[in-house]
Amino acid sequence: MKWTSLNDLREKYLSFFESKGHLRLGSFSLVPNNDKSLLLINSGMAPMKKFFTGEVTPPRNRVTTCQKCIRTPDLERVGITARHGTYFEMLGNFSFGDYFKNEAIEWAWEFLTKTLEIPENLLWPSVYEEDDEAYAIWRDKIGVPEEHIVKLGKADNFWEHGTGPCGPCSEIYFDRGEKYGCGSPDCKPGCDCDRYMEIWNNVFSQFNNMGDGTYTELEHKNIDTGMGLERLACIMQGVDNMFEVDTVRNILNKVCELSGKEYGKDAKTDISIRAITDHARASTFMISDGIIPSNEGRGYVLRRLIRRAARHGKLIGIDKAFLEILADAVINENKAGYPELIEKQELIKKVISNEEAGFAKTIDQGLAILSSLTKEGGTLSGKDAFKLYDTYGFPLDLTKDILAEKGMSLDEERFNELMNEQKKKAREGRKAADAESWKSDGISFDGISATEFLGYTENECEAKVLDIVCEGEHTLTATDGSRAIIVLDKTVFYGEGGGQVGDSGAISLGENTFTVTDTHKTAGGVFTHFGIVCGTISVGDIVKAKIDVDRRNAIRRNHTAAHLLQAGLRAVLGNHVEQAGQLVNENTVRFDFTHFSALTSEEISKVEAFVNEVILSGIAVDNKEMPIEEAKKLGAMALFGEKYGDVVRVVAAGEKSVELCGGTHVDNAAKIGLFRIISESSVAAGVRRIEALTGANVLTLIEQYKALIDETAAALKVANSADVAKRAANITAELKDKEKQIEKLEAKLASGKIDEMISSAKAVGSVRVITARINGSADELRKMADTVKGNNADMVAVFAGVNGEKVTFCAACGSDAVGSGAHAGNLVRAVAQIAGGNGGGKPDSAMAGGKDASKIEEALAAVCGIVEGQLK
Repeated sequence: MKWTSLNDLREKYLSFFESKGHLRLGSFSLVPNNDKSLLLINSGMAPMKKFFTGEVTPPRNRVTTCQKCIRTPDLERVGITARHGTYFEMLGNFSFGDYFKNEAIEWAWEFLTKTLEIPENLLWPSVYEEDDEAYAIWRDKIGVPEEHIVKLGKADNFWEHGTGPCGPCSEIYFDRGEKYGCGSPDCKPGCDCDRYMEIWNNVFSQFNNMGDGTYTELEHKNIDTGMGLERLACIMQGVDNMFEVDTVRNILNKVCELSGKEYGKDAKTDISIRAITDHARASTFMISDGIIPSNEGRGYVLRRLIRRAARHGKLIGIDKAFLEILADAVINENKAGYPELIEKQELIKKVISNEEAGFAKTIDQGLAILSSLTKEGGTLSGKDAFKLYDTYGFPLDLTKDILAEKGMSLDEERFNELMNEQKKKAREGRKAADAESWKSDGISFDGISATEFLGYTENECEAKVLDIVCEGEHTLTATDGSRAIIVLDKTVFYGEGGGQVGDSGAISLGENTFTVTDTHKTAGGVFTHFGIVCGTISVGDIVKAKIDVDRRNAIRRNHTAAHLLQAGLRAVLGNHVEQAGQLVNENTVRFDFTHFSALTSEEISKVEAFVNEVILSGIAVDNKEMPIEEAKKLGAMALFGEKYGDVVRVVAAGEKSVELCGGTHVDNAAKIGLFRIISESSVAAGVRRIEALTGANVLTLIEQYKALIDETAAALKVANSADVAKRAANITAELKDKEKQIEKLEAKLASGKIDEMISSAKAVGSVRVITARINGSADELRKMADTVKGNNADMVAVFAGVNGEKVTFCAACGSDAVGSGAHAGNLVRAVAQIAGGNGGGKPDSAMAGGKDASKIEEALAAVCGIVEGQLK
């Protein structure tokens, strides 16, 4: 057994199982595809559930992968111990109804003992206590001594999640030596000590859990293997934990370099170093798979990871933005296994640095909120602390530090109760959803072959009806007026996918017509046509399927325009722009993309011009299938998180835009006609949205604009619509002139009012005091108060106003009055409190709000007494 790098271990494993007839697949995205049960992919088999259930046919019956995984239930523990981490890689070899226990066990042993040369005496297999078959294979075929085979119960060695496929497990443990043990003579796998580390788990899916306590044998038995890559690397490199593994340790060393700290010298510092290291790995891979920080779902997980890393950075003395530097280190260590990290490097760094900067602002916001919550001292409620943590991302440890500085305490018990309630809900939701995820989505079309799609080149075709569903049940015939789903052996109708809506049209047989309102596609490639029957349609009928060609052409225009729009955005804004979602239908193009600020008018114009230049050039648009390696050589852009097969469809508008896409497109850019952006907005942090029109829809928009201009011209009494702008400018100038005249008149009236109030001012010591209730806005009150103090140095003025339900108080003190002790801020606060409000400000000028308008007169009557108490 010799030292082996993590990257070499990954390659050795995948190559070994390729030699055993397995198809090597790249890691699936961390974003689950068509699986609502998972927020993030958390195991090697998770992306392949539908292969196991038979809903989707795997590319081969033997598959091997190294899968990126994220697990976050113990996020708060990451860093505290060296055992916990959020990001890891899971090696796996899978059999879908092909080989079973004999081969799975034999190959596992061969890889560990022959390829990696791990001594056999250090490996201990475990089996489910009732699985005599696996036990016999280990003992009789592999030759493991009985005293080295451990039988464990259902809790340890039987895999099941609710109803669905399940079965016994056989794990392989590595003996780390007596120094890690508990000292018990009975110590062996299954013991709670650290001596025996599980490195390999073979799950034998041979049963179906019926949900009533009974199990039936699966017709096609499966193998699901899992082995943590970092855990295996610990063994092969002779280190204690994942943070000491070569690639991870190199990232950890970069954290030490940035912080000036040495790992292993201080336990508290080590916690932060480990947390930053792990979170940098997880964040980098999540962003590379298209996840953007947000306040919900997987985006919230990413936000917490980045912010937690930034917080720990501050704790160990990193006082500047540093996470994008760590992203470079993560990419450098992992680019051999995941070359897409290089392609996404610019985007990854932009997202991380943007979020880190945002967190700095969040800290300021949280400090302000915490300051207001701690004015009265005492104990901060657990509810308020949890809100700061959950809503604003304000770290609990920072809250506790600030409270300690103020001599305050925290109701941490209540905080923990709320935290545990949240975790419990999340766990229950995951458990229920995971069980549900093994069930077929909606109606099952088992036994029906994938539909042949002819819609790339044809608008109509002859087809055979294979299945009909009415009211959720399969039936042989659909009669007049029925709402139904029809499945054909071939179709020209595009099934909704890739952001493109499904086609509509008609399926007909003589006078009998099925009006198709929408088309979908199952995970197994079966196209489902939704609609209403007029007449009768039966299974076995030979029918004519014809799409709504005008609608399809409009959709084609919008889909090709979406591709050109992305190319334009990347040309104008930079290569960090990636598609984050889209909707193309017959009406609009809606395109979501990664970017971190609103587009300027100039940028929008440049993008629009880019697309229209391509359209006017009449570039041919090629739409054809090719091997994925050939597509990559062409530089074809892939959709974030999408899994592609060996053969892909490439849509290319010359060299301007080359993308992998299964949608329908025009064959020449000129057929788009015109392109016009109608809006640009924010969807989430770091994600913008553009909506645009093409073709006849742009002409309709132009007509609407013209009609609006004509209506405006009529309203402005302009004979020629070309003079609308000039007339509007003249009216605006006239209005401004009128406003100035009104301001002058109001100033004269106010001056008269002020003179009248000053003449009746009350003398209080060395100052004069005036009070008044004035019907005006807060701004008007302030102007009047400023006029009084500016022209009368010994004057104190307090004005009150009511605007709707809002009560406003304004106080002002002249310079001599301030010198005598008058203080506008303290004065207006005391006055406002009488009316149920609060406020304050500077000695010479201040504002406050009140809640009870009926108390205004009482509040103003108290002014002289308050001022008298302020004077020296």
